[in-house]
Amino acid sequence: MIKTIIVDDEFNASEFLEKLLLRYFPDKFLVLEKCESVDDAILAIEKFNPELVFLDVQMPNKNGFQLLKELKTINFEVIFTTAHSEFAIDAIKCSALDYLLKPINYIDLLGTVKKYDEKLNNASQQERLLLLIENLDIGNSQYNKIALPTETGYELIKTNAILYCEADSNYCKIVCLDGKKIVLSKTLKFIEELLPTSIFQRIHKSYLVNLNYVTRFNKTNDLIVELANGESLPVSIRKKEDFINAIIKKK
Repeated sequence: MIKTIIVDDEFNASEFLEKLLLRYFPDKFLVLEKCESVDDAILAIEKFNPELVFLDVQMPNKNGFQLLKELKTINFEVIFTTAHSEFAIDAIKCSALDYLLKPINYIDLLGTVKKYDEKLNNASQQERLLLLIENLDIGNSQYNKIALPTETGYELIKTNAILYCEADSNYCKIVCLDGKKIVLSKTLKFIEELLPTSIFQRIHKSYLVNLNYVTRFNKTNDLIVELANGESLPVSIRKKEDFINAIIKKK
């Protein structure tokens, strides 16, 4: 069963969502905790290590986006729940699995559950890619690992475990090949200067990608790059030529 936490300051909303999960997916979800605040949710996440979090956007004192910024690591999927569709873009920027508009209905919930299942089905592909990390020779041992500055010290991570980096104001989100997300209180420019330019290429003001995991580039109409995990990211017009030159050299 999928270890799940529901975060919503409205008791009736969290109760209703739990009932939907139990009624339509009785053997699929295990709701470990229902939290009414960001602080309670952080404690529950650290205690239970969930696989999935349903996260309300608007809550008193701290909102759902702030919860993600306060966590040192994010190793679970996030589904935002909100009564306001304008938050959808912000949810997508946070790389949420999906977002549900309140009041939540079965059809929308079913679509979200299917997205979760599809992502799980890609796990075997990710395992193969992780094995590739262990064997990939990037030609210079000094670039094997990077020390990411955290509030308590440094987190060491192999550079080829990084799929891409995403800017979020004065924060930077490191997205790893195994699905792990690390949010740092550093700018994308700061992280970019730590990474080897032979491997990482800036494709947009908000994105820095690992060229080892670029699988396709569509240069017609919308400029889109596809990555090995199936994600697609935009390439800005200003970065287009530099990116093309980089992938040609990489080949």
